[in-house]
Amino acid sequence: MVGRVSDSDTMRGLEEKVAIVTGAASGIGRATAERFAAEGARVVCADIDEEGGCETVRRISGEGGEATFVRTDVSKASQVEAMVETAVDEYGRLDFAHNNAGIAEEEAAITDVDEDVWDEVMDVNMKSVYLGMKHEIPRMLETGGGAIVNTASKAGLKPYPFNAAYAGSKHGVVGITRAAAYEFARKGIRVNALCPGITATGGISKWSESAVEEVCKGIPMGRMGRPEEQAGAAVWLCSDDASYMTGHALPVDGGDLRKLHREYKPGRISEVFDLSDEELDLPDQ
Repeated sequence: MVGRVSDSDTMRGLEEKVAIVTGAASGIGRATAERFAAEGARVVCADIDEEGGCETVRRISGEGGEATFVRTDVSKASQVEAMVETAVDEYGRLDFAHNNAGIAEEEAAITDVDEDVWDEVMDVNMKSVYLGMKHEIPRMLETGGGAIVNTASKAGLKPYPFNAAYAGSKHGVVGITRAAAYEFARKGIRVNALCPGITATGGISKWSESAVEEVCKGIPMGRMGRPEEQAGAAVWLCSDDASYMTGHALPVDGGDLRKLHREYKPGRISEVFDLSDEELDLPDQ
């Protein structure tokens, strides 16, 4: 979403507030940054991809919003701290954060996952959330509280074979989200997790028509999610309209979690859906 929403459609409590979004150069992060701006918030767009992050800022600015970009490797403590300080230096406060940056590994049995790959996925997906909250929460407390959304995944709520590092990191995000929610519930900080299902971002958006059709057969709504739909949920969780929600892991997956307790066919995605590697074109993140 680019452009301001009408007064009748705005979410409460976002106007003139300040939000950080990591992974803001593309996909769900870009859509969330744009939605925050459309709701009247000022946005710090953080990403390791400088070109994409600056493009997000240009898109927001072109619609009359306020945003700034800060290049951030979310696995590095000093850079995450600098990201938070940029928000406070630039806009005077911090109210919201969407800790969204993440990556995935190539499909493999856990016995075949290289240690370096494991460490990288854990650092970018889970350690980054810890670092984000470590530095975001103290700044939010200075102005009476705030709200944080951490991007997990449906893979953080159900078995996800042949993606052990990714699934483990996303289960971890749900766990530390709930821990932080309990720790700060009486101090004005709400913390929730967004758990997207398959969403048309990155490499997924390049899947062949046959691959999309096969995968969508297993989704009750019969289609993939859109980044804007994930963004709407993330921003809503930060708004006053969700003021009594904390410690929740919200699936936004077209009903896909209905399969959580159903007998499932084990195997790689390509095997489950009888797809070739060329048809699947697995995403980098």
